[in-house]
Amino acid sequence: MRHDRQITVSDMTDPISDGAEASVGVGPHPEPWPEDPRLDPDLLAHGDRRNVVDRYRYWRLEEIVADLDRTRHPLHIAIQNWQHDFNIGSVVRTANAFNVAGVHILGRRRWNRRGAMVTDRYLSVHHHEGAAELAAWLAGRGITPVGVDNVEGSVALEAVRLPRQVCLVFGSEGAGLTPEVVGICSQLVAITQYGSTRSINAGAAAAIAMYHWARDWAQP
Repeated sequence: MRHDRQITVSDMTDPISDGAEASVGVGPHPEPWPEDPRLDPDLLAHGDRRNVVDRYRYWRLEEIVADLDRTRHPLHIAIQNWQHDFNIGSVVRTANAFNVAGVHILGRRRWNRRGAMVTDRYLSVHHHEGAAELAAWLAGRGITPVGVDNVEGSVALEAVRLPRQVCLVFGSEGAGLTPEVVGICSQLVAITQYGSTRSINAGAAAAIAMYHWARDWAQP
């Protein structure tokens, strides 16, 4: 297992669409600058165009991470990475929004970061070669793995109160959870659907499941 979060970055500006820079974030800070060691002089001088909430404007990356670490939720997210799925990045971005304790990439080490919009800089990303390694990591920390997939044996998510210390496990788009991963999960839950499609994409499913957990366990 490898901890993949990198605090030092050469480019402090998050990628944004062409022509949108003037409308995203804030410009240079008026002088005199505040005397706050959390603030980054380069951002104060040139503006902060990152996709961060207003309270973190002009903060150094490592200071934002340290502040988030103080309020991490005991929620983990695991994603199978067999197909270089674009949805993985979307799941990571949502995991940052819910300030989860960690994201676990299961399978291939390299994953599609595009949809994450660099939010992986702000949380812990772990890699595991297989299901057994992930299961051992979680068991050693008292974290319960729960699979999210509409497969036989799953129960409706809305009927379940998820454990506080839980790892929600998601499969690759289309294929879903593999039998190996299903085998390490303490239970399986599914998102109730009402239309004709067989499934919703992993990014949307992860957002729904994280919100369901937050309704029980996150502070207002």
